[in-house]
Amino acid sequence: MSLERTKEQEPENAGVQRHSADELADLLGDLVIGREEHINAPGFVIPPDAVQETLSLLKNEAGFDHLSCVTAEERTDRYESIYHLKKFVDPTQEVSVVVPTAKDSPVSQSAEPVFRTADWHEREAYDLVGIEYEGHPDMRRILLPETWQGHPLAKDYDQERPQVVSLREHANPLQEDHRDDQDSETMYLNIGPHHPATHGVLHLKATLDGEQVADVEPDIGYLHRCEEQMCQNSTYRYQIMPYPDRWDYISAGLLNEWAYARAAEDLADIEVPEYAQIIRTMGAELCRIAAHMLAVGTFALDVYGDFTAIFMYAIRDREKAQNILEDLTGQRLMFNYFRLGGVVWDLPEPREEFFEKTRDFLEELPEALEEYHDLITGNEILQSRTIGTGVLPPEVAKNYGATGPVLRGSGVDYDLRRDDPYGYYENLDWDVVVEDGCDNYSRLLVRMKEVEESAKIIEQCIDLLEDWPEDERNIQSNVPRTLRPDDDTEIYRAVEGAKGELGIYIRADGTEKPGRFKIRSPCFSNLQTLPEMSNGEYVPDMIASLGSLDIVLGEVDR
Repeated sequence: MSLERTKEQEPENAGVQRHSADELADLLGDLVIGREEHINAPGFVIPPDAVQETLSLLKNEAGFDHLSCVTAEERTDRYESIYHLKKFVDPTQEVSVVVPTAKDSPVSQSAEPVFRTADWHEREAYDLVGIEYEGHPDMRRILLPETWQGHPLAKDYDQERPQVVSLREHANPLQEDHRDDQDSETMYLNIGPHHPATHGVLHLKATLDGEQVADVEPDIGYLHRCEEQMCQNSTYRYQIMPYPDRWDYISAGLLNEWAYARAAEDLADIEVPEYAQIIRTMGAELCRIAAHMLAVGTFALDVYGDFTAIFMYAIRDREKAQNILEDLTGQRLMFNYFRLGGVVWDLPEPREEFFEKTRDFLEELPEALEEYHDLITGNEILQSRTIGTGVLPPEVAKNYGATGPVLRGSGVDYDLRRDDPYGYYENLDWDVVVEDGCDNYSRLLVRMKEVEESAKIIEQCIDLLEDWPEDERNIQSNVPRTLRPDDDTEIYRAVEGAKGELGIYIRADGTEKPGRFKIRSPCFSNLQTLPEMSNGEYVPDMIASLGSLDIVLGEVDR
């Protein structure tokens, strides 16, 4: 297989031990009070006061160092928190830790002391479902105002109840002098939520000590649309698929659709024809190029305000990818092209024109990338602003659950397309891009080099599609009109989105709609690293760090 690593490329812990469910049960011992079997992973039920001990054992003794997602839900007789754990060196090894709590007392121990990424995930669980986490360093709402009444994903939530946000919750924080003494140079600075460098409706509460950032708190939730609840009210077969395009609404449509398709297809045991897998892979990589082009252009705009040249150049080449995607799907942003079991239709006719247009784009790309390197990575101003700024050490990145270019820019060799193969990736020749600078410059380099790798993947897909026999061009498998997975069937599946690991958890309840639908946004976990990257830096460096994360608030808030 072309993706097998050479000895020089092998990570030090590539030969990590695989643990069976029984071995993990022996490791956890009396902490386990019940066993479950999710489609993707063994599930261990533990008491609510044993979360930290359980996760510490799995992390330190069994190597499950990636807390990918935390799902909270209210069941008929209990509340549940589910911690989805993986290994960075082998994400096919997964385990689910299920923590039930009483209906009248939904209180559980916090996992934050073991995994920093649990901070925001547990706050979201408290905000939307109502579970409280003891020992959490900041147990308050994260998406909704502090004065909000009720929890939107709770069964007894009254959607008709009026909500009033008191003015004191949004009073001017600078109404009084915030200096703590006469000699202090501490200042509170509001950035956003309508600042052009916040990549959407994001509010940064920054505390400055002189000219340096002493602390920064991202304030999210301005774009929350309750996408999970909308998916829970929709049918598997037809109604959910249009929603993923709207999470990262800028350029990751097909990548988002694939996240849902992979989870639902594995949940319902649906096979996808090989021909459709190739089309999916080609379309996903076109979306990745479009996403990275926008990321590069906006990053240059953030760092030194170059709109005319770099930003518009990036938009120019992004438009070429968008034109091809429009030919393929009929849409430019909200594609709705994937279907469970395949894609909605075949390549546009005449096929030769589509192949020629795509090849022309790929042939022009190397020259365009060389131009970007001259204008951006070779620019002394950008280098001085990005090399050595926004440093995110690899172990810190892993502890926060960072993924995608943010994680690979910190030297961690982790890419689900290779490490947990799906689609047609394992049959193609391409490389995972890793940079070990751990700074803003490294994250930029990863995205630019990934455009080259995406072009290699697309070209191989075009070669295969050109020669595919006409009578074997199956774009969809035979999928039942109505899907009703068995009650209490659970699955968590993820794909490598443009911004990182995009995962979906689904619990079926025996009907044609999910009992619980949870979205694991890569931007959500990546944004959580901003204080680690910014503290001690200057304000312009913080803006550069934020730009290097390439977040989209539609996906952060969902």
